[in-house]
Amino acid sequence: MKRLLPALAIATTMLALSPAVRADTILHANLSNAAENPPTVPTTSTGAPRPASFGTADFVLNTAMTAMTFTATIFNIDFTGTQTADTNDNLLNAHIHAGPLVTPTTNGPVVWGFIGTPFNDNTPNDVIVTPFATGVGGTVSGKWDAPEGNATTLAAQLDNILNNRSYINFHTVQFVGGEIRGNILVVPEPASFALLAAGGLMLIGYRARRKSTISATPMAA
Repeated sequence: MKRLLPALAIATTMLALSPAVRADTILHANLSNAAENPPTVPTTSTGAPRPASFGTADFVLNTAMTAMTFTATIFNIDFTGTQTADTNDNLLNAHIHAGPLVTPTTNGPVVWGFIGTPFNDNTPNDVIVTPFATGVGGTVSGKWDAPEGNATTLAAQLDNILNNRSYINFHTVQFVGGEIRGNILVVPEPASFALLAAGGLMLIGYRARRKSTISATPMAA
């Protein structure tokens, strides 16, 4: 049994990390001016400061990894051109960017556009844009299907998406290169956390008992 415990702990940990225990893959991004490269400082057309823009986005990769749905909620970017009198905050484009060299401070190419240009959601068009009824901003939802992409496909970008080499970006009149962005990160499942914890506790318990046994063994004269 003593020899079995370390193997069982390792097997439990490996099971937690195995794709077989995962169903849909959940991902999340926090978007901000500070996450842009370079960071942005929004101002009005007259040069006066305007409220910082920010948002969140949640993504779901289906179990077959053939489609990725998302919902983003964005604040202080004008979704209609009429939410504020200023034009600097008007929304132009929104994309997912990815690439093998992408980091939180490194830019990458557009791989899927869902607002403005390029627009790659076309089989069918699943994008729904809902401006806030009051306030500045709105929500966007959509689905990146397998055949879609900006000179690429979802399948070709899965490695980048699952390994923190992608980000979502919203572009405005003032910042055509992007006003807010957020790196897309995989959210571990609670079941995986539980298995990892169980494996870790097994190893800790085994080591503690082994240390106690060694300490209690009389030393040879």
